[in-house]
Amino acid sequence: MSGIPVGISTCLLGKEVRHDGGHKHSRYCTQVLSKHFDFRSICPELEAGLGVPRPAIHLREYSDGLRLIETKGSADHTDAMQGFIEQVMPTLADLRGYILMAKSPSCGMERIKVHNEDGNVTRRDGRGMFAEALLKAYPLMPVEEEGRLNDNMIRENFVERVFAYDDWMQNVAGEKLSARALIEFHTRHKFQLLAHSEKIYRQLGPMLGDLKSEPLEDIAERYIHQFMEAMSKKVSRGSHMNAMQHLMGYLRDSMGDEDRKVLMEQMEAYHRGEVPLVVPMTLLRMAQRREPVDYLHAQQYLTPYPDELGLRNNV
Repeated sequence: MSGIPVGISTCLLGKEVRHDGGHKHSRYCTQVLSKHFDFRSICPELEAGLGVPRPAIHLREYSDGLRLIETKGSADHTDAMQGFIEQVMPTLADLRGYILMAKSPSCGMERIKVHNEDGNVTRRDGRGMFAEALLKAYPLMPVEEEGRLNDNMIRENFVERVFAYDDWMQNVAGEKLSARALIEFHTRHKFQLLAHSEKIYRQLGPMLGDLKSEPLEDIAERYIHQFMEAMSKKVSRGSHMNAMQHLMGYLRDSMGDEDRKVLMEQMEAYHRGEVPLVVPMTLLRMAQRREPVDYLHAQQYLTPYPDELGLRNNV
C-alpha cells in the first residue's frame, strides 16, 4: 500500500539544492513521516532555472507588486518563478498536504522579510511566492512549515488534518460524491469535529439534514470548507475532555463500575495536564474493543492516524 501523497520542499529531504549548495535535512520527515507519506519534492528556485549554487534572492516591493530580486544586484527572477508556478500548480491537485521550508522567499509560509526598492527591510509579514500560490490554489490542503512541526500540538494537528483530508479525497470528492458518502464521512469524523470546534460541529449536522434542498456538489463544497476550517483549530484539554465524555456515554452500559472509575480518573488527570492524551484514549479504545459499539467502531477520533507516530504521547 502506497503512502499518502504529500508535497515537500526538496531541501528538507537532505538534497543539496539551496542557494549555497546546502540542505535543510529534516530527519522527522525522512525517518518518521516518510513511512506514511509518499513525498513529492519540489524546489521552486531550482526548477525555475536558477541553478545550484545561485545568488541569494529576496522579496522586494514595488508599486506593481512583489518581485524576486537578487540580494546583491538587481537581477529579477520573478517571471521565471511565476512561469514555473503556473506550470506546476495544476499538477499538485492530488496532494493531501504540503511541508514547506521556512524563511524562504519562495517557500516561506509566513513572516518573510519584504524589502523596498533599495533593498531595505520594510516589513516581516510576507509570504514566499510559491507558498502564496499554493495556498491560494488549494485552500483546503493542510500546509505547514517544517520548523513549526517541532511543536507537538502543531505536529499532531497537521498530521491529523492530512489523514482527514485524504479520507475526503479518497471517498467523497469528485466522482465519488454521493449523499451516502457525504453522510458516512461526517459520521466517521463526528467526535473529531466536536473536539476541534463544537460551534462548527453543530452547524454541519443540520447542513446534511436536507440534501435535496440544493445541488449536492454545493452542499459538499460548503461542508468540506467548514470541516477543514474546524480541523485547523487547536484542541484544548477541555475540548478533548468534552469529546471523550460524549464518547464514554456510548460505552457506559458495557463498562463495569471500576473500569468507569479508572477511566474518569485518567480523563481528569489528562484535563489537569498530568498525563498525555494517549492515556485516557487507550482506556476508551480498550473499553470499545471489549464490548464493541458499532457507532464507535468507525470513529476516526479513536485512531485518527497510525499509533506508531506516537503523536498523542506528547499532547
